[in-house]
Amino acid sequence: MAKTTLTQPTLAEQYDVIIGVDTHKDFHVAVALSANGGRLAECRIPAKQQGYSDLRSWALELGTKPIFAIEGTGSFGAGLCRELMASGFPVVEINRTDRSTRRRLGKDDAIDAEAAARAFIAGLATIEPKGGHHVVEMIRLLKGNKDSATNSRTRAINQIKAILVTAPALLREQLEPMANINLIATCAAFRIAVVDCPFAAAKKALRYLARRVLQLEKEISELLEDLDQLTQQACPGLRKTYGIAVDGAATLLVAAGDNPARLRSDAAFAALCGVSPLPASSGKTNLDYP
Repeated sequence: MAKTTLTQPTLAEQYDVIIGVDTHKDFHVAVALSANGGRLAECRIPAKQQGYSDLRSWALELGTKPIFAIEGTGSFGAGLCRELMASGFPVVEINRTDRSTRRRLGKDDAIDAEAAARAFIAGLATIEPKGGHHVVEMIRLLKGNKDSATNSRTRAINQIKAILVTAPALLREQLEPMANINLIATCAAFRIAVVDCPFAAAKKALRYLARRVLQLEKEISELLEDLDQLTQQACPGLRKTYGIAVDGAATLLVAAGDNPARLRSDAAFAALCGVSPLPASSGKTNLDYP
């Protein structure tokens, strides 16, 4: 019986044109290469809906099976990446060109776009970018807001404590022994008619900071309610895991993205999070000399 040999499809069989894209805030530059690396064409589009549509049409004029290699899929290229993935086009994420390559080849939008396409052809870039059009994208946006509010709340409380260090003795002796919750409530209730002395100025500053803290706490509470619902919707099994609450679940889901199938193994997820072991030595490492 003859043996059947399984062969992987070649790059040319999978894709007939590779589109490298260098992204910017207001415009994107694309360079098209054939599967064997030949340069086909170049185009520049505005970073708008019409520009995305023009890029899709341009790519289909060059080939029937295009793939897009895009720099900055998490920043300037996020809109283009979402549009292409929603339209069914394959997309890979490209890291920024390192300094040695830029020194050797130069720094230019078309050069960067071509380098992105060649990185895919060389097998240096194979990662599908995170999707950004489902529940996890909503979690990412709200979690960023919640984290910002939490940091601002901490800064405001620290400012209150700093003011108490140099505040007039009468005010400092009244407020310093209080726990945070009582301190914030007391400062928020201060009434100052006229700022005519350091004592009045300190009370007014403390009132503004305390009210800012209360407003931020309300914002944080509302955002956590939204995140609770969204994380339960996105991955109820994760929320049932011991030790995983709303914030931890949101962090893990944002790291994985809306398309977690792109992470093919536990090792891939560890590499994404930056916790996978890496070789860090070379040459002779055995120090037991005779």
